[in-house]
Amino acid sequence: MNKSAGVLLGIVVAIGAISAGGAWYTGTKLEGVLQASIADANKELKEALIGSDGAMTVELVSLDRKLFSSTAHYRLKGQGAMFGEDPAGVELLFVDRIEHGPLPLSRLTSLKLMPVMATSHYELEKTPLTEKWFALTKDAAPLKGMVSIGYDRSTDGTLELLPLELGMEDTSTLKFSGLNVEISASAEAKNVKAKGYMDSLKLVANTEGQGPSEVELNGLTLVSNMTKGAYGSYMGDNTLELTSTRVALPEQKTLLIFKNSEIKTSSQESGTNGSGRAEYKMGEVAFNGKVIGGAQMAWSLKNLDLPATMSLVKIYQTKLQPYEKASTEAAEAGLPTPELKLTEAEQAQVKLDLQKLLAAKPQIAMENLSFNTPNGESRASLSVELTKPASMELPVDQLARQMISQLSVNLQVSKPMIIDLMTLQGEMEGQADLKAVADQATAASEMVSSMAVGTQLAKLEGNNIVSKLHYADNKVDFNGQKMTVEEFVAFVNSKAGGAGALQ
Repeated sequence: MNKSAGVLLGIVVAIGAISAGGAWYTGTKLEGVLQASIADANKELKEALIGSDGAMTVELVSLDRKLFSSTAHYRLKGQGAMFGEDPAGVELLFVDRIEHGPLPLSRLTSLKLMPVMATSHYELEKTPLTEKWFALTKDAAPLKGMVSIGYDRSTDGTLELLPLELGMEDTSTLKFSGLNVEISASAEAKNVKAKGYMDSLKLVANTEGQGPSEVELNGLTLVSNMTKGAYGSYMGDNTLELTSTRVALPEQKTLLIFKNSEIKTSSQESGTNGSGRAEYKMGEVAFNGKVIGGAQMAWSLKNLDLPATMSLVKIYQTKLQPYEKASTEAAEAGLPTPELKLTEAEQAQVKLDLQKLLAAKPQIAMENLSFNTPNGESRASLSVELTKPASMELPVDQLARQMISQLSVNLQVSKPMIIDLMTLQGEMEGQADLKAVADQATAASEMVSSMAVGTQLAKLEGNNIVSKLHYADNKVDFNGQKMTVEEFVAFVNSKAGGAGALQ
């Protein structure tokens, strides 16, 4: 044996010895790690479902431990109205084939050489409840995945939903391409990252005497990066993107297509304050082959007192949600509405939380609501800043004035956009004289502009009808005219009456 071969053999023997020792150690610690993870999961599930008519729990049913691997069985149980009418609830069973660390074979073959405590390969088990699902995937586990557990209790893995095609009794069909998600989390899920993708989902529903309706989603991407904050809520970034959505209805052969849809949310925590932002985008909307345009919306929230908010959320979940359910059930049964019961301490807590919430001067804004067509864009924005009033016992009108520190509203309506939409409507109604349709659309745009400007509720800036309002310190600035709140209300009432007369 030459020197190089001897060195290689020594390395292999050393790795084998380390792996065997590590596997034995992992086997002795595995059950404790699994039970701790399940306890964390049950805690999160309980908090997530507070106030709802349902509960979920995860249970380790059995653990068959061997030197290099173990087999675990879990039960996921849901009970309550949200899981159906059966008092026993529903159960899903999972089997988990666990390779002990530090170097599980599946990771070595994937060239993942970082030592881990274990790698689990889990999948849904067939039961009377899930056997029809298994039939759709030709007896393969329709839900499965892999998770590697680090020695610091961090996790890194995948979740997979298998493709399926389902035919229903009324000849309706559902075709699903499958979904793949990559998930990683630190110990106790303080930091969680996820990335998923679905190629397509298509539902064809047949309506007797009308023909099929179709809904098709293509190119779904999910990305999430969240961190649990000091007050128990997750903060971070989420993105959902959809390449296209197709909706076909039998009535008049309607076809709607949405392209490049996107939802983005972000949230941050700074001390006791939280902030967040949500953006919605639809790149293109087409109706029966005609491109209408696109749309965007953005909301933001700033200076949210997190301790006060979480306290109010808890009272809502434990008191108001059950009260709303009881009220609905009473109304359905023709019984009197039950009384909302809050203790004196709870009432005092709500009042204190509201005062703390307002003292932080929260701001909420619809930063942008816009619609565009080939020749124009209309947009609106609104922002409100709140503050703590001198007293919460003031009359409603005085309370509102003191609570609203600032209010701004901006509106811009594009005249070319009005023409685009009116022209499109005429074409879709089958009007043959396109010049007449264009002339009618232009006339309608001019009429809207004249009414808005004539009543002094808006101004004309180029091809845009514009209206702006700003309120602060009990003063209103409306399109450059400064007045008190009372004067503004009287002004709007008089001009609104004038607009009615013009019609």
